[in-house]
Amino acid sequence: MLEHVPAWLGQMLHHVRAGHARLVVVDPALAAQGEIDLSSPAFANGARLPERFTADGDGVSPPLVWGDVPDGTHSLALIVEDPDAPALAPLVHAIVWGIPATERRLAEGAIVRDGDGGADGRDVGRNSFLSEGWLPPDPPTGHGSHDYVFQLFALSATPELSATPGRAAVVEAMAGKVLAAGILVGIYSRGEPSGLARDFRDAVPT
Repeated sequence: MLEHVPAWLGQMLHHVRAGHARLVVVDPALAAQGEIDLSSPAFANGARLPERFTADGDGVSPPLVWGDVPDGTHSLALIVEDPDAPALAPLVHAIVWGIPATERRLAEGAIVRDGDGGADGRDVGRNSFLSEGWLPPDPPTGHGSHDYVFQLFALSATPELSATPGRAAVVEAMAGKVLAAGILVGIYSRGEPSGLARDFRDAVPT
């Protein structure tokens, strides 16, 4: 959809961005003591997302892998956001919750519409375009590099949520339950080279 935004408009909006300080992982109510080693076999942290995972390619979700989670983890939740979107809040590209604590990966293309959820208990929430599943990166031409921030949370209890919750409902349900968190950043842009990812922690107010 945003590939049709003219380059001159994207350039005009270059400095209009939601901001890394509004990412879910920065929310004080979700403060985590531990860290999860989150990565992808498809791209390095801070590197450009392969076109395959964007609106310019097949638009499938990338594969993710992660390390051990803390004792007491009941389930995991994944939220993917674009803090560089020209909006008041980061654009939500995916929500997955109820991931079993024993799981250590999401396969390529795993974040899709799932109706009432998966057989193992996981479920897919609502992205910013009000649909289930992976919303492929689709930044405006000329707007500059966008960080796509994959945020994985280890939770002490599985949130009680509706079948297709949005960002606000998931964040509220996770409050006080986060044991650890992991972050992975992929970059994508149109009409210009992509640079290195910005460290979201540089944008956190102190």
